[in-house]
Amino acid sequence: MKLIASLTSPYARKVRIVLAEKHIECDLQVEIPWNEGSCVPAYNPLGKIPVLVLDDGSSLYDSRVIVEYLDHASPVHNLLPKEMRSRLVTKRWEALGDGICDAAAAAYLERKRVAVQQNPEWLLRQEQKVLRGLAAASDELADHSWCVGDAYSLADIALGCALGYLDLRFPEINWRKTHPNLALLAAKLNERSAFVSTVPPAA
Repeated sequence: MKLIASLTSPYARKVRIVLAEKHIECDLQVEIPWNEGSCVPAYNPLGKIPVLVLDDGSSLYDSRVIVEYLDHASPVHNLLPKEMRSRLVTKRWEALGDGICDAAAAAYLERKRVAVQQNPEWLLRQEQKVLRGLAAASDELADHSWCVGDAYSLADIALGCALGYLDLRFPEINWRKTHPNLALLAAKLNERSAFVSTVPPAA
């Protein structure tokens, strides 16, 4: 298998962490999908990463599809609960983590535009999504050790990747002070080798 990804993408990091936790060997091909000549559109018509290229040449996208496939591909360390209710809660956590990343990435790209071309109202809307997402995650986590039940799961991975992406792109959002329970979870996650080995390079 081959994973086509960017080292700064939180969605790709989620997949890379799942690969590490499941002990699945996979080649990594680093690509910037919007660069001229990128191979990404050949594997994903939407031109987005990550893309998992299987041994038969077929491809899987997006990250939510990929991680579900990987969790079934190896019996090591199941990251999605078997019980339907817990599984749905885990997938909702994943949607929340990915949604925080969606809004943060959109705001980051808007900030990169020439100042006179930026839309302050639209930018504020994205930033508010991030803040609401953090508040919802904090309320849901409360004083629990893990996002779902009493075990580490895909929910924690998705949230941890979102928090890591905020550290990378929006260090001015002091979410650790505002939500100390998220800070405790992030500190625990950042001790795991799968998180350590996938820390994105400084922008």
